[in-house]
Amino acid sequence: MKIGLLTTDNREHEKRYDVPVPYFGTAPEALLQGFARQPELEVHVLSCTQQPMSSPAKLAPNIWFHSLHVPKLGWLRTGYQGCIRAVRKRLREIRPDLVHGQGTERECAVSAVLSGYPSVVTIHGNMAELARLFQARFGNFFWFAARLEHFTLRRTRGVLCNSEYTEQLVQGRTPRTWRVPNAIREAFFSPAKGAPGPGHPILVNIGVIIPRKQQVLLLDVARRLHEQGLKFELHFIGHADRSDPYVREFFERLQPAEAAGYARYLGLKPQDELIACLDRAAALVHFPFEEAFGLVVAEALARGLQFFGSRVGGIVEIARGPGTEVFALEDSAGLTAAIGSWLRSGAHRPSGVAARMRELYHPEVIARQHVEIYREVLSTAS
Repeated sequence: MKIGLLTTDNREHEKRYDVPVPYFGTAPEALLQGFARQPELEVHVLSCTQQPMSSPAKLAPNIWFHSLHVPKLGWLRTGYQGCIRAVRKRLREIRPDLVHGQGTERECAVSAVLSGYPSVVTIHGNMAELARLFQARFGNFFWFAARLEHFTLRRTRGVLCNSEYTEQLVQGRTPRTWRVPNAIREAFFSPAKGAPGPGHPILVNIGVIIPRKQQVLLLDVARRLHEQGLKFELHFIGHADRSDPYVREFFERLQPAEAAGYARYLGLKPQDELIACLDRAAALVHFPFEEAFGLVVAEALARGLQFFGSRVGGIVEIARGPGTEVFALEDSAGLTAAIGSWLRSGAHRPSGVAARMRELYHPEVIARQHVEIYREVLSTAS
């Protein structure tokens, strides 16, 4: 079976054109790790870029990589017409059985449905819902992405939904859906590189500092716990754009917390350092007001951490096992009380959660589910 997989090369997204090897979002990266274990698959990864880059021809024995140079005019301002055409041209050379577009945020999904081949799409971020939540104005990125998502979902053979929440949002807008969670990267199943030390318990929050992730609210939660005399440290990990007003507010609120010793910002961490941070921590706190899946929650549980979070989106499904406590968005008092109770009882990690994550979210498990869906689509293709 020959698959064309369209995904974003993060070298383009982050304008790091000098990096010689492509790298992808966490969910596509984990899926490719699973595909590498499926020798019956021939996978061709296609990614568009605004600058020519040096790239390897193959990412694994059965996975090829194609970097497609598309000048800036062919991107958002023209409805990704340049990307669509570049993808169609290369796919005519590859002649895949099926094309899989990863995400409706940019060009990948629309290029898949206009490729001329049977296609499926994975939803990573629900663009129509985000446009609604952010009250997107006419012509801005979220407004355009939501409309492109509508166009795409009507034209694909079906959508792979990473949660019940996503499935509910796309039903009625696409021919059919399959429930397939995102995979966790293999490194998160490796042996622990450390353990929580003898000092104060460490809680971590991982994610871009943005209003949707509610890190400012978590600083208020941490302040209330500190005022109760509880000893802990809350570490924030993730990208922060200091030109953004919300980020500036976050760092203003963080300053007295750092001075008092109960909160710190560690910046953006590469994978190995992130895993080491998780291994030193005892719990993850993640309280967004919207979340399609919640991969960071699954990754933390795969390292054996306790989890406290919001009862939204895909988090609800991940947090159905032991070692998890979730709360309504308006219940920050309940979140504070639960963390406080856990700290007073010894801040212990739960048992058995890592094994559950492996059974449900290992790349090989998720890749096999994809192969079954591909076969189903091809068996009914006209």
